[in-house]
Amino acid sequence: MTNSTKSSLTYRDAGVDIDAGDALVDRIKPLAAKTMREGVMAGIGGFGALFEVPKKYKEPVLVSGTDGVGTKLRLAFEWNRHDTVGIDLVAMSVNDILVQGAEPLFFLDYFACGKLSVDTAASVVGGIAKGCELSGCALIGGETAEMPGMYPDSEYDLAGFAVGAVEKTKIINGKSIQAGDKILGLASSGAHSNGFSLIRKIIERAGARPNDDFHGQSLVDVVMAPTRIYVKQVLAALAKHGTDIKGLAHITGGGLLDNVPRILQPGLSARLSKDAWELPELFKWLQKEGNVEDTEMHRVFNCGIGMVLVVSASQAADITATLQEQGETVYQLGEIVPQQEGMEQTVVV
Repeated sequence: MTNSTKSSLTYRDAGVDIDAGDALVDRIKPLAAKTMREGVMAGIGGFGALFEVPKKYKEPVLVSGTDGVGTKLRLAFEWNRHDTVGIDLVAMSVNDILVQGAEPLFFLDYFACGKLSVDTAASVVGGIAKGCELSGCALIGGETAEMPGMYPDSEYDLAGFAVGAVEKTKIINGKSIQAGDKILGLASSGAHSNGFSLIRKIIERAGARPNDDFHGQSLVDVVMAPTRIYVKQVLAALAKHGTDIKGLAHITGGGLLDNVPRILQPGLSARLSKDAWELPELFKWLQKEGNVEDTEMHRVFNCGIGMVLVVSASQAADITATLQEQGETVYQLGEIVPQQEGMEQTVVV
């Protein structure tokens, strides 16, 4: 029974607009429909999404990954650029599970905000759907949480969750890597989604603005370029070359120096030649304006290399050709060497 002496409160009075949430679901459904693939049994709308592991797997092992977009979102808010951070969100998880040889199967997102803007949320989810299309995985569920008082009205946070599968006998774990193997690098599209606390600091120090000209592009387009998704290209190379691709490393937080060692056995080191690729203009600018040391650059940013492959020396040329046929820019970065006393597991010389 209501108290007649007090006005009747609604959820909207408390800051949560159920109608806006319903409108967003209606906007999302056709975007998600474009990502449907074999295995989807029930997607958006239910309490749980259902997915059947494809029957092509004899001994399927599920591989999962989760991540966010980090402080790149602050620039999305400040520069009103919301349509690509969803691609970043998908990329960070699907590229991670790819390194173990997994094919991404489905993706779920979590979008949290203080006050729901249907247009902004739909733009973000549109990017998520695009990322799912690029990686061949289905967007089959997620959660939108409107939480007044938890976030400023114009801001939001994102998290994503990807699940993939790999044949048990084809899991890539780096254990077969040996001295003499070659190291290939796939070009990044920019800073991807890492190092943005430092990037924002450098932008502030330089007094740069989003519409500033940057080598024929606007700074906002260069800085906010979405993370490259390597799934289809690398899976094609794995299908053709199999065990000659011995290890994969997604170059995210920690850069080249911290990510490549994650796939190496004790006693081995990755020796990379800094002359093997040219530092892209964005990273040259960041280094100059921030007066950032080389070592710091290599442990914070991808420096133009978004994915690293360790391959058999005898097959390096053929694997390179396959990846190039898939549209990748491939660099011959260096080789695996015995680790000497006092030597780091990744060195750039």
